[in-house]
Amino acid sequence: MTLNTSRRGFLKAASASAAVLVIGLRPNGALAAGDAQLNPFVKVGSDGRVIAVVKHFEMGQGPTTGLSTLIADELGVTMEQVDFEFAPSNPALYGNSAMGGVQGTGGSTAMISSFMPYRQAGAAARDMLIRAAAQSWSVDAGTLDIVDGMVTGAGQSAPLGDFVALAATLDAPAEPVLKDPSKFRLIGNPSVRRLDSPAKVNGTAKFGMDVHLPDQMVVMIARAPQRGAKVSGVDDSAAHDVKGYIQAQTLPTQLGVAVYAENTWAAMQARDALDITWDLAEAETRDSETIKSEILAALAAEPTYNTTKSDHAAITAAIDAAPTVVERTFYFPLLAHAPMEPVNCTIEATETGGIRVHDAAQIPTIVHGAMAQVFQLPMEQIEINTLLSGGSFGRRATPTADYQVEAAMAFAMTDGSRPVKLVWSREDDIRGGYYRPAFGHRVRVGLNDAGEIVGWDHRVAGQSIMKGTAFESFVVHDGVDHSSIEGTADTPYQIPGLFVGLTDTPKATSTLWWRSVGHTHTAYAMEVMMDEAARAVGRDAVEFRLAHLQGDGPDQRRNAEVLRLVAEKAGWGQAAPGRSQGIAVHKSFGSYAAEVVEISGDAASGVQIEKVTCAIDCGIAVNPDVIKAQMEGGIGYGIGAAMRDEITLTGGEVDQFNFPDYEPLRISDIGAIEVHIVPSTEHPSGVGEPGTPPAAPALANAISAAGHAVAVLPMINDGVNFA
Repeated sequence: MTLNTSRRGFLKAASASAAVLVIGLRPNGALAAGDAQLNPFVKVGSDGRVIAVVKHFEMGQGPTTGLSTLIADELGVTMEQVDFEFAPSNPALYGNSAMGGVQGTGGSTAMISSFMPYRQAGAAARDMLIRAAAQSWSVDAGTLDIVDGMVTGAGQSAPLGDFVALAATLDAPAEPVLKDPSKFRLIGNPSVRRLDSPAKVNGTAKFGMDVHLPDQMVVMIARAPQRGAKVSGVDDSAAHDVKGYIQAQTLPTQLGVAVYAENTWAAMQARDALDITWDLAEAETRDSETIKSEILAALAAEPTYNTTKSDHAAITAAIDAAPTVVERTFYFPLLAHAPMEPVNCTIEATETGGIRVHDAAQIPTIVHGAMAQVFQLPMEQIEINTLLSGGSFGRRATPTADYQVEAAMAFAMTDGSRPVKLVWSREDDIRGGYYRPAFGHRVRVGLNDAGEIVGWDHRVAGQSIMKGTAFESFVVHDGVDHSSIEGTADTPYQIPGLFVGLTDTPKATSTLWWRSVGHTHTAYAMEVMMDEAARAVGRDAVEFRLAHLQGDGPDQRRNAEVLRLVAEKAGWGQAAPGRSQGIAVHKSFGSYAAEVVEISGDAASGVQIEKVTCAIDCGIAVNPDVIKAQMEGGIGYGIGAAMRDEITLTGGEVDQFNFPDYEPLRISDIGAIEVHIVPSTEHPSGVGEPGTPPAAPALANAISAAGHAVAVLPMINDGVNFA
């Protein structure tokens, strides 16, 4: 992926913006004499407080802390002297270079794309403040420094706030001098804690669901029970008996009915009281078993796409002639995102005839464009107020801005005099139709007498995420949606005779990326098959993997390093009697993660996950505490879904409705998680997602070591009981 780059290019773009050097702009929009915005990412107050303008939204993954750390370290202030605010919607200033320039958060790209720009911003602000102090004191700027928010040197010392007004009149440096990594005080410091935790603990943090504007109406949507069904008639007679009910309006798309009320409870009750007739002519009516059968049939047929451009016939012949052949078919069901905070969005009119959108906006550029289209307003008439999100896992980043457009339609169907807050319930979320797509894998591996792979035939079939979206041009090439096969065709393993074929199957729902996207299923198939192949020829699982990671390429070297580290830290091969271990390693989002799961019991008597050990190489570890938390969360997310979760359809309708039948991981499900970070000087890479892909296959391999191979997910559908 393309990274930003040149310090000169960044600062040239920054200095050209009207947002730069705006003296007196406070986070709340008020003016205060002596305060300044020194560049798009740094505001400094006359009181010495530094505001980090964060261009990536916060759903728990930590960019508010990480990006603030970069600014604080380069500028020379402590974390206690830094606050943060979310950037306005402005892709020219705040675009994500790893997402094609749109302003957005996803693909674990926050630190990948922003590491240098935020360091440069902090260094540029430091330079300007030091030059301002040097002018004030009539000394050489080279004799000054900023330490803990104090400008010091030449026998003098003063708070940096004393020089803010003068600094704002100076030109930004074309080439700000970055600190040598040996001088870092905050970057890589494990004692640095999250900036957003105190507010989340004391209740002052504001999430999207917390928005409550004066005189607002709450809207809930009665949506079609099957994807594609449309409203053909509505009777709201019974809803009028609900106190607080205002009205019901069919959405212009006819995909639902908007129910307006004075509060959330009234909206829920009134929605339940509606009598709606649905037209199923264009609706999805298949059952899950039908969808599964279609995917498995596609695996048995010749794939549509030869993604590795390899000689399939020759590879098949080599496998057929091998003395040992291992074959497995895997099935992965639809999965919901199920964040703790269901999606929501609030829209109000502004005094200037525009609108203001209050949303935990994961991709503000898409939301901004969608609002302009719905309301037929120029972009400058639309404000996006980004708030904290209680999780997302990909749900808030739909290419169509689905729930924001629902809110926009609901607002547009009123006279605009009252704000409208759209609320999804937990049941709306689970049944909402945006899921990790169902996929199947069929893998045949041939091994010679020396226990070496001579051929790997890997067929993938499932529902494309990217085709038909605004992201198709970035990800789909020669008909192949790379997100369907990532982690297979580009595996770091040195596998002779590798064929990866892909067949797209009809979508049952609105497919959407889910934490770690295609790696959620490709890592499982690859890593379980590596274990099965090693077991078939009597080789140790770690040794077998290392044998296929030979070479000096960074992928092979770094994968092997985390594999060795996790094996050492987990005591690989030394499990106590009655316990079994499983291992998996996988590269995703530029990072390398290896995990060992240790269990007690077995599939029949009940599996208890005693410990998960993780090794992660994500380049420079900006915030070790955040990285460890993300690995723990990613591991739990991947394991929890693999254990019990699936979305099933009956006649096209979703069967699950809430956490009782789409059960999240329980704290008691995993005894302990231990995370080890590989020291590195490489450019930082993703941490929000890489912990998830190896988690489920490591668990499956541990269960297999205890005597039960797992190919169908969730595991409870494949005969696995959990203690």
